[in-house]
Amino acid sequence: MAENKKVLVIGGGFSGLTAAVETAEAGSEVVLIEKTPFLGGRVTQLNKYFPKLCPPNCGLEINFRRIKNSGDITFHTLAEVEKISGQEGNFDVTVTVKPRFVNDKCTGCNACAEACPVEMPDEFNFGLNMTKAAYITHNQAFPFKYAIDGRSCKGKACAKCVEACKYDAIDLDMKPETITLKVGSIILASGWDPYDVTKLDNLGGGKIKNVITNMQMERIASPNGPTGGKILRPSDGKEAHNIAFVQCAGSRDENHLPYCSFICCMASLKQATYVREQYPESKAEIFYIDIRTPGRYEQFYWKVKDDPGVTLTKGKVARITEEAGTGNLIVEAEDILSGKKVKRTFDMVVLATGMVPSTKDTKIPVEVKYTPDGFVMPATLQKGVYAIGTLKSPVDVAKSVQEATGVAIKSIQSVRR
Repeated sequence: MAENKKVLVIGGGFSGLTAAVETAEAGSEVVLIEKTPFLGGRVTQLNKYFPKLCPPNCGLEINFRRIKNSGDITFHTLAEVEKISGQEGNFDVTVTVKPRFVNDKCTGCNACAEACPVEMPDEFNFGLNMTKAAYITHNQAFPFKYAIDGRSCKGKACAKCVEACKYDAIDLDMKPETITLKVGSIILASGWDPYDVTKLDNLGGGKIKNVITNMQMERIASPNGPTGGKILRPSDGKEAHNIAFVQCAGSRDENHLPYCSFICCMASLKQATYVREQYPESKAEIFYIDIRTPGRYEQFYWKVKDDPGVTLTKGKVARITEEAGTGNLIVEAEDILSGKKVKRTFDMVVLATGMVPSTKDTKIPVEVKYTPDGFVMPATLQKGVYAIGTLKSPVDVAKSVQEATGVAIKSIQSVRR
């Protein structure tokens, strides 16, 4: 084996982090590439995650610490792979790194954000609030270093952040950089995106303020979210005591996503507990086609089902409209078990939107075939390249972590050949 053979991990979400730390701690050097300014991926946006239903920072913090303590992991944020060539044991990779406009002198003091006059929709909170062009996503972000959004920042025409920073950490002259890497194997872990809710026009997606997605619900329920963890509806900040959850919002539908997104049923059951725990007199109704809770998760299903404040209604939702003057929502659905059509009013509706692989719209420049839905077909990957997590099929965090740990061994084998 040649000296300094490295493993490249593309994607800094939970599965990518796991693959990176497991590979490094087994003795191989790792380069981790993440396209956003911060590591952690979708898990950082959750309030709680399975199987322990603990806040995501408990698991992420451990991996972040492992990265900090490892001398064998180098990571680049705001970075995207442009070109991959070569073969197992000898890949050449070209990476473009976008400017952060903030250097390593940053202490996270927030002075730049306080001085910044430019507001933009907060992408981390799925547009539920506004944030500054100089920002950090949450209080445990990693790296804990602010970023300046180049699309919104006025640059030197404003430069108020430069004046406010006492540590000389703002550099508005930063330019994109190109780096080249020579690696022995590659792990693809670029994650997933929520399905575009605006395509669900009959359900009010993206049009009615109090119709939100399951990921927006996670941000609302999170202590570091836009409402500080209080479950309030977006239109008027009113406490949402009566909430409907609509399953398969875009999933298992030939007009949208023809597959089951695996995590949605568990997410809605979990989110029903958020409401019930915060407001003891609240009610939650889940409209479903089939409830799918694989393996031991069945026990969680029975726990939620037995809650008298939760109703499970088998049937598809046909339409959601807004009640004039109140902001309340009228849900029209079928109730298969009673054989009736129902019309009910709620404070807020949560759409269980599906999971779309990031490779649906952004292909990785490597030899591979994709399913019509954008998932990687692992058998078509060239030797030395491995896909994990939601790039192959919809999976939960636990399954992604298991796959990442297994692929760490395979990637090391490729480096040693």
